[in-house]
Amino acid sequence: MEILACLVWALSASLPLLHAKHVPRLGDTLRRAVSNSALPGNWTAEGCYTDTTGSRTLTGATYTDTSNMTVESCINSCSTQSTTYVYAGVEYGQECYCGDTFSNGGSQAASMDCNMACTGNAQETCGAGDRLNIYWSGAQPPSPPITVPSVGPWDSLGCYNDSVNARALAISPAINGTVDVETCTTACYNAGYPLAGMEYSTQCFCGSQFDNGATSISLNTCNMVCNGNSSEYCGGPNALNVYNYTGNTLPTPPGGGGGGGGGGSSGTPVYPVTSGLPSFWEYAACYIDNANGRAISNELPDNSNVTVESCIASCSAENYTIAGLEYSVQCFCSDSLVNGAAVAEDDGCNMGCGGNSTEACGGPNRLSVYTSSGNVTVYPVPVVQNTSLPGQWQYQGCLKEAGANRTFPYQNIWTNNNTVEACLTQCAMFGYPAAGMEYSDECWCGDVSDVEQYSAGFGDESDCSMPCTGDPVHLCGGPNRLQLYYWNGNIDVWHTPETTGYYQFLIGGVVVPLVATVGINGKVSFVEKYGTSEYDNSTGAYELDLSLVDHFELAWRTMHVKTDVFCSASLILPDRAARQLNVGGWSLESTYGIRLYAPDGSPGVNGTNDWEENWQEVSLQRGRWYPSALVMSNGSVLVVGGEVGSNGAPEPTLEILPRPEGGPTYKFLDYLNRTDPNNLYPFLLMLPSGRVFISYYNEARILDPVTLDTYQVLPNIPGSVTSFLAGRTYPMEATAVLFPQYPPYTDPVTVLICGGSNFGIALDNCVSIQPEVDNPEWVIERMPSKRVMTCIVRTLPDGTFLIANGAQAGVAGFGLGSDPNFRALLYDPSQPVHQRISVLNETIVARMYHSELTLLPDGRVLISGSDPQTPGYPEEMRIEVYYPPYLTEGRRQPNFTVQENDWSYGGTYTITVELYEGTTDTMRVSMLAATSSTHGANMGSRTIFPAFSCNGNTCTITAPPNSYVSPPGWQQLFVLDGPTPSHSQWIRLGGDPGELGNWPNFPDFTLPGIGPL
Repeated sequence: MEILACLVWALSASLPLLHAKHVPRLGDTLRRAVSNSALPGNWTAEGCYTDTTGSRTLTGATYTDTSNMTVESCINSCSTQSTTYVYAGVEYGQECYCGDTFSNGGSQAASMDCNMACTGNAQETCGAGDRLNIYWSGAQPPSPPITVPSVGPWDSLGCYNDSVNARALAISPAINGTVDVETCTTACYNAGYPLAGMEYSTQCFCGSQFDNGATSISLNTCNMVCNGNSSEYCGGPNALNVYNYTGNTLPTPPGGGGGGGGGGSSGTPVYPVTSGLPSFWEYAACYIDNANGRAISNELPDNSNVTVESCIASCSAENYTIAGLEYSVQCFCSDSLVNGAAVAEDDGCNMGCGGNSTEACGGPNRLSVYTSSGNVTVYPVPVVQNTSLPGQWQYQGCLKEAGANRTFPYQNIWTNNNTVEACLTQCAMFGYPAAGMEYSDECWCGDVSDVEQYSAGFGDESDCSMPCTGDPVHLCGGPNRLQLYYWNGNIDVWHTPETTGYYQFLIGGVVVPLVATVGINGKVSFVEKYGTSEYDNSTGAYELDLSLVDHFELAWRTMHVKTDVFCSASLILPDRAARQLNVGGWSLESTYGIRLYAPDGSPGVNGTNDWEENWQEVSLQRGRWYPSALVMSNGSVLVVGGEVGSNGAPEPTLEILPRPEGGPTYKFLDYLNRTDPNNLYPFLLMLPSGRVFISYYNEARILDPVTLDTYQVLPNIPGSVTSFLAGRTYPMEATAVLFPQYPPYTDPVTVLICGGSNFGIALDNCVSIQPEVDNPEWVIERMPSKRVMTCIVRTLPDGTFLIANGAQAGVAGFGLGSDPNFRALLYDPSQPVHQRISVLNETIVARMYHSELTLLPDGRVLISGSDPQTPGYPEEMRIEVYYPPYLTEGRRQPNFTVQENDWSYGGTYTITVELYEGTTDTMRVSMLAATSSTHGANMGSRTIFPAFSCNGNTCTITAPPNSYVSPPGWQQLFVLDGPTPSHSQWIRLGGDPGELGNWPNFPDFTLPGIGPL
């Protein structure tokens, strides 16, 4: 049912992505099937593909053999043609087709569709009717033919119409060899003509001007490859690829031709327009174009009715200050001229406008320029920017793209403001050490390994000749050419420690849990989708006794909930029983649900308590699906956000538990209303100031703890290198934690968020912020891989964070994620920024939507869940544990005893320690707030390293000073002997100031009461 989520979040996906994208690799789509015979060389079977008689999938050479067709003979034919083809295909038992690309929509079909025996070998399959068995040589397809942008001083003008009886270019020169762009332009140069045109693959024409009203037409019409070079286009039927000579050494043509003349060859005199123009506009001069590249790159579509006035009107409407006209029909707009455009004699602009033959509209390589600012700024010929680069960037050269298989995966298109500095800064900000600018306005980011794997190597420096759209004095690549830069060194260092820890199977589960919580009884409680479970006999709740995992029948205790906890919120209350609170749910009354469980029993001994719930007696004020919850500094519970049932309307409100007196007391939040549905499970954290941090979608703010109004809006959270619209909360699900805090608790606290998604493209970064410093800013750290549906254990006892689970593509939701991330990472906040991540071990178990990480009392991490409902990935009931490195280095875990477990703020408390590896001089103590884990969220997470002193093996710990530093609640107390943690002991800090122990006061709820333990 939750597949409907796709309909909801897809609406958000329709937001503009600011011309930025992630580019898939061409090679990623190749599929290899098992060959049906021993094939020649490196040829392999690709499978069965569709074909159509009128529009073939493989468009190269072909032949038919009604009696001797085999796969081998077809492959040999395609391999030994004058053109060696990449693909061979057999069809209808007797037909062979060759080609370099799949054309005309040819796509993979079911293998059973190809079922006809080859006429020359009945043991081989040769396609069927409209079906091809396709084979691949292993070679990459050659780049498709292109319209050559320039050859020496000859620049492409595009495609022009032509006719046998009314030629656009009148001269047919003598060609030395076969026709291609190079031979035709050479022939026209030798004949003294500045215009050269290729047509119908084999024809070459020259001229000094366009005759017979020739005009520019769609470049797609010039679609025939040159007879002399199949990688170049040479016109088409009645269509010319035209090139213009931009040099200064053209010989005199026979008969002294040259000149031009506006409006074709009529000889009608033409003049610049000097009066009657719109206010402030005036004629500037005739400028040389294409001497070093286009003087203005922003060209409007050719218009056979253009006039000076209409061109100026078009440019003025777009707020440009310069208008230029060329070749009778072309209009250009800009605010400056580039490429060192120089003033020419006015009689060089001698072609009449298509819409007024008496007005001068430029000429061959000549622009009639008009300005509204009173002057014309001309920028010099752009050069490579190889000095004054940001950071540690260094220029590498002009890199060739390998056709459709782009070198880098991440692209920004900045139509008006691409610069080398901006592109390099953007790539470095998100951790990419390789960057390139292409086609003036494109900024690409990636890794050095991308260049090694996907590029076509370096080209001539002259191939990168296009100025940056935001900096016309510097170069930003060219057509299929990247101005390439590398970061000298590492932006992010990912450690690969010798000891990585490991995953281990723990026990088979009974359901796929949605929430996992370690109780003060040392057991783990799980709740799942009661009522919408995959299992008809599920009771919705179970408890795992970790001491009995070797005895499956004894390890699991069946418990019960009354309504569906699907996508609810959970935390542990600070009351005397450390009750587990669960709120919200799937639909109807379950969305109002308030459920409580007081853990009892002990390892090896079953408890008898169960979940208590009666939504008719105690409930939320507003029904909520995907809410978040937080124990505040005053001991009450804050519940925020969600939707009105599964994929329902937004519920952009917050409320307090227990419900305050006085009728409805929930509060509307406009920022949640505005960002639905991308803000579910918002991140909630108590800050040391006593204020509340909230993050939702790609925003964050600080709330006043009394009024819960906005105290401060924080900067938006960075997203991906291509889009600031990427999100961090469900369904773009990341996870958030607080850095550990240390005495005297005056340093600003840091919030860390890892993972997320750009509407389906998973993010590969963590971001952090110190929200209570002046002018806070987000810091971006790249991870080694992409991860959405991220799980982070709230903190390990040593203050590090284990990152695991999730997917490398998609978003959270049923069927919406893919490509599981099997690799665990360790994030160490004590290390310098960009050096905090270590690469740990891998699992074989895919854990995506509805998976959890939970810290166990012995320092291991319990890993559970995965409910993706995605083909190829199971509903995952196996329970694993991860042994962090501190448990795999051969050290013995310390022991300790604590005399009191009910602590007051600022109090001192005695523990007795037993260390086996070090001394109390190297010992540490950590306090980890109790949490519940769901969807990667750890509601209530907090870590304190308190002050302590020791006398022998007796140590005195000073508790945190107040409820702002650490809100009231239960904590796991660890002692660390060097890096190695003890088993934890439970303590309660700060009592129960909200008197939750007396709530809810109804006969069917067991109340633990208030007061000391």
